[in-house]
Amino acid sequence: MTPALIAARTRLGLVACLLGLASLGWWWTVGQMQGMDEGPWSALGTLGWFMAVWVVMMAAMMFPSLAPTVALYARMARATPWSPPFFVAGYLVTWAAVGAVAFGIAAAAGSGAGGVLAWERAGRWAAAGTLIAAAIYELTPLKDACLGRCRSPLGFLLGAWRGGRLGPLRMGIHHGAWCVGCCWALMAAMFALGVMNVIWMAFVAGLIAVEKTLPWRRVATYGSAALLLALGVALAVSPGAVPGLTIPGGMASMGT
Repeated sequence: MTPALIAARTRLGLVACLLGLASLGWWWTVGQMQGMDEGPWSALGTLGWFMAVWVVMMAAMMFPSLAPTVALYARMARATPWSPPFFVAGYLVTWAAVGAVAFGIAAAAGSGAGGVLAWERAGRWAAAGTLIAAAIYELTPLKDACLGRCRSPLGFLLGAWRGGRLGPLRMGIHHGAWCVGCCWALMAAMFALGVMNVIWMAFVAGLIAVEKTLPWRRVATYGSAALLLALGVALAVSPGAVPGLTIPGGMASMGT
């Protein structure tokens, strides 16, 4: 067997491993989320529990679209087989930091807002506004720049290459930062719809995968913006008509 064939099979195995981990992440997350969905601004539990679920969620949602970048990186760093796992670990470190910040914001809002974000008060309108803001962000130059980095792994890897033992970890953190710039608004939309709702988790994961892999980049981002805008308007006007939405203090909407 030639070295090239061995390298190709190694990269294929790496991609399969990432997809397998994503599948396990979905399976585990679905089990953890059963009975946890309380609708928009769902309670996040303790910091330790939330962070564990959050990191597994990120692996489940992001690994399929991350796999091509990791495979290309493995090809470029073939002399150091430990590099791809370090790269992936750095990527998850960035998203773990985002989860910690999100938990802190949610905790501060819950304790310091005097219940203003309760569904029957401003919660409904805050959720609708978050979705509309996410739709607007989809069309901004910053979103376009971050998405371009995610969709062009070769350009990113050449521009951000770092050597040494910590190089892969730093590169993974760097790539994760671009991914956060690309996807933070979609994650905010997931919180607004119910972060413990598997339906909305899958919806956001689908949007991320489409935006990062669909050849028609503008179609993907404009389509995501249209969907988020429609959901935001529907949430403000008639939340009971939003499929899969759990209304706090009430029944799930007619779409479930």
